[in-house]
Amino acid sequence: MIKARKEPFMKPKSIFVCNECGYHSAKWLGRCPSCNSWNTFEEQMAADEKKPAAKQAQTAYCGTTSPAVLLDKLEMPVYMRDKTGYGEVDRVLGGGLVNGSVVLISGEPGIGKSTLLMQICGKLASEGHKVLYVSGEESPGQLKMRANRLGVSGGELYIQTETNIDRIMEQIDTLSPDVVVADSVQTIYSDTSASSPGSVTQVKEASMRFIALAKNQGISVILVGHVNKEGAIAGPKVLEHMVDAVLHFEGEREDSYRIVRAVKNRFGSTNEIGVFEMTSSGLAEVTNPSESLLAGRPKNVSGNCPVCVMEGTRPIIAEIQALVTTTVFPSPKRTSNGYDYNRLYLLLAVLEKRIGLRFSACDAYLNVIGGLRLDDPGADLPAALALISCMKDIPLPDDLIAVGEIGLSGECRAISNAEQRVKEAERLGFSRILLPAKNIGKGKIDPDSFGIRLIPVKGLFDALSYMKKQ
Repeated sequence: MIKARKEPFMKPKSIFVCNECGYHSAKWLGRCPSCNSWNTFEEQMAADEKKPAAKQAQTAYCGTTSPAVLLDKLEMPVYMRDKTGYGEVDRVLGGGLVNGSVVLISGEPGIGKSTLLMQICGKLASEGHKVLYVSGEESPGQLKMRANRLGVSGGELYIQTETNIDRIMEQIDTLSPDVVVADSVQTIYSDTSASSPGSVTQVKEASMRFIALAKNQGISVILVGHVNKEGAIAGPKVLEHMVDAVLHFEGEREDSYRIVRAVKNRFGSTNEIGVFEMTSSGLAEVTNPSESLLAGRPKNVSGNCPVCVMEGTRPIIAEIQALVTTTVFPSPKRTSNGYDYNRLYLLLAVLEKRIGLRFSACDAYLNVIGGLRLDDPGADLPAALALISCMKDIPLPDDLIAVGEIGLSGECRAISNAEQRVKEAERLGFSRILLPAKNIGKGKIDPDSFGIRLIPVKGLFDALSYMKKQ
């Protein structure tokens, strides 16, 4: 009797993949040699080499391939846009959802991504569009409960709870929808890959299938992406390069306001923001953010100063609050919320060097009301005024607003879109505004053309002198 020879036990091969760039390594590395990210390697099972590779057509995510053509002979495409039903979202997208585009939206857990997308799907379906909402995280019952709470009903809104990309594509072929929403891309997997769902390989494979679908059939696709502990989109960095638009959904859980910000947009500007307010019945648009952000502003209190910043083409007035106290620590503490942390350090150094205020012996806290993040350099002057006001305990006039960029020499530099900022301040009822002197005069802003008083500021000394007069 011939005994069958036992095959030796073969341990499954594993590799380590960087979840930022997709770099492969045979062993774990602390730092990725490709993207230089730390602690990004995850162990995955190596794919079986005997298995057939994925079809090449799936990797051609830019659409159908074609031979080289002269640039002059190419026809200019006409991109059709569908209004989402929410002006704040359309503003960020550049006018609406472009047919055949792929949009990636990310945000912290519980921030309201699924709520916003369900509302958008309801609006699109009510306007006659066929919409497919694919969820890999919730059951049909949960989705129905959310739809009822948000008042979403009627129209051709289809719900599918599925994580297999092949079955999702089969459903898309059957329905032929106009818009597809996948919540989230990290839960979707392909059988052609041996790695687990959420891995770099699976996320890339699923995304490329959706992108190929959008480009070849003209279907608009919205993908939901999770974020890691650093706030970046989880998965390979190449995912952000592949899609047409990347939207970040920002806000504090404790705060009712939410902000949609475009960090990439091939069909529009990346400077626009959309403002929403979380209510019991879902997200409501905030069409006048300035009034909302100034609501509840304290009167005759030191350490706060309004500012008018530009978010794309929209001027928004926000409130900057500062708190300065004598430190009890060996080194003073600095905290910034909504204002660049390094910019705060720079501003404190300028105030101490040029004016002689001893912030080195004080803790300094800076906060922007409403969860707004100020990247506009024009926020330097009001931030400095708020810090000085709190340190000297001198309240600024309630009808005063300031805007200007502070240089390292303490000078106040000119700002862009000064006229729009002045008009917004006048509309909100402010009677005087501190403005860089270089923005006022011939060829600039005419002080006599506004109902608000324009106060020129050459540097921090001018601003400090004005405060002392008050």
